[in-house]
Amino acid sequence: MFSKILIANRGEIACRVIRTAHRMGFETVAVYSDADVTAPHVRLAGEAVHIGPAAAQQSYLRIDGLLEAAARTGAQAVHPGYGFLSERADFAQACADAGLIFIGPPPSAIRAMGDKAQAKRLMLEAGVPCAAGYLGEDQADDVMTAQALRIGFPLLVKAVAGGGGRGMRLVYGPAELPAALDGARREAEAAFGDGRLMLERLVQAGRHIEVQILADAHGHVLHLGERDCSTQRRRQKLIEETHSPVVGEALREALGADAVAAARAVGYVGAGTVEFILGPDGRHLFLEMNTRLQVEHPVTECVTGLDLVEWQLRVAAGEALPMRQSDVRLEGHAIEVRLVTEDPYAPDAPWTPQTGVVVGWQPAPALAAAGGALRIDHALAEGLVIGPHYDGMVAKFIAHGRTRGDAVRVLVGALDAAPLFGPGHNARLLRDLLLHPAFTDGSLTTGTLDTWANGGHPLLQRPQPPDHLWRLAAALRAGPAPGLRPAGLAGFDLTLRCGDETRLMRAPIPGVTVLSREGLQVSASVDGVTVQVAAHATGREVWLAWQGHIFRFEEPSAAPADATRVDASQVRSPVAGTVGQVMVQPGDRVSPGQALVSVEAMKMQIWQHATTAGTVQSLAAAAGAPVAAGALLVQLEIDP
Repeated sequence: MFSKILIANRGEIACRVIRTAHRMGFETVAVYSDADVTAPHVRLAGEAVHIGPAAAQQSYLRIDGLLEAAARTGAQAVHPGYGFLSERADFAQACADAGLIFIGPPPSAIRAMGDKAQAKRLMLEAGVPCAAGYLGEDQADDVMTAQALRIGFPLLVKAVAGGGGRGMRLVYGPAELPAALDGARREAEAAFGDGRLMLERLVQAGRHIEVQILADAHGHVLHLGERDCSTQRRRQKLIEETHSPVVGEALREALGADAVAAARAVGYVGAGTVEFILGPDGRHLFLEMNTRLQVEHPVTECVTGLDLVEWQLRVAAGEALPMRQSDVRLEGHAIEVRLVTEDPYAPDAPWTPQTGVVVGWQPAPALAAAGGALRIDHALAEGLVIGPHYDGMVAKFIAHGRTRGDAVRVLVGALDAAPLFGPGHNARLLRDLLLHPAFTDGSLTTGTLDTWANGGHPLLQRPQPPDHLWRLAAALRAGPAPGLRPAGLAGFDLTLRCGDETRLMRAPIPGVTVLSREGLQVSASVDGVTVQVAAHATGREVWLAWQGHIFRFEEPSAAPADATRVDASQVRSPVAGTVGQVMVQPGDRVSPGQALVSVEAMKMQIWQHATTAGTVQSLAAAAGAPVAAGALLVQLEIDP
């Protein structure tokens, strides 16, 4: 029915779809924005079409531009990937109207599950258990307040058209409700063009369990086991695994049966995921259905041996599933971790997005380790710019082993061996989480990491370099090596700074000998022990990777500039992004801690607050405007 597929997406998912399509003999067309001219998915596809500026609203979210790209290249089918337009019923319908095959569910199924309130109504009719809540059309604040009091606290305010944690607020009591309603409504309107909200009773200490389903157009629906996605921050996932460490066979069967019932209730076709919250009492409740491929689909592929993208393509071409539920076998254990360009250790704003140029990337080769195998899905390349326009997830590390312990061991080794130099990222946190007792014993819940962040948990304290790294960095900085200090300079004092610490050392460094450098790999002898580390040197800096973290050692300038003082009168953007909400106007009085303006980057909303009392003199940026990191947002006149 089709021979050429346009992939309406970017990054690692575009690369992943292209590889399977090529293996099956399909031709492929990539699309790209101004920010992705040199991106790997563009080079991997057979053809590529430019679709607009970096901002997603002007490129990857432009339905007319994507349809025009399909027409220009003769593509007969469209794969939406995940994110962007993948769960937009109007996109699926526009493809059908243009004579294109949409590789996903029918528009009716997307529409039914895209409205979270309507989805819950359908699930209740189908006998799928749901949490108590309010799904009404009357959105007046007094009605919402009355319903919240009826449901009880804590509860969630959720965008009806929401997803990915956007338009969601956690409310612990009546006093918090007005601000939560206003904030969620604004965010939902900005993100989805739909400010409608629903209320849902919060299951405290819950686990996020989801079930992969696969359905064809001939009435066959299968479930492929559950995934545990409870390790989250800001309601967004970091680690996913199958099987769940807390789900037994009886619960697995019940979850699967309810997921199949949910899919049948909306006439689902293709690959999709039904999400549940599992309470401490062992009861599971329907959350939502993702009418697309999930980021974490590889763990299901590992334990089933199925290529889910392949079956998306086969189902879209009209094929029937050749297996029945009794044929599905789940072998071993698989875990996926998401490498995200964010700073988990920022003291005032954990998870702050990080941008920058990839100056070094060395993915570990696929491993056939004792009891496990490794897969890395990514679209990274040296020189690639990680900007604020798209999601900050840049790679996925997936390990499959005979046991959960096997998978953890392979992942920890992979995170150590695959350094990303450039923008900051969360590899060290992922490594530490995999080894933490709360992950080992399966006690992490959806709110654990946010609780840890608020409480200053040791796991979220910025790692400090061990002594031998200081010595190795000094030896590398002292040379000899291309781009570092010339070999003739020896017997001198060397000052290095890493974070808040500065050390003075005497070169040559006793006990440290650099043996060889090849690419990013350095072999060195440290106190008689040969070690292998990844390193990158540029200008006056040496970056070393150790246990997943990148330590940046800098030789301060001989004539350093005066330290920049924080000016409380100038509120600046913490990251490059887009101005979200502006809560003040010139002439407004502000008090310490008052929210002034938000900046959105990589699907996160970061608020800037006044640090002292004063008056707003001027606004330097308007809602929706792009801003650079450090750009002035609000100018204040500080009270005497």
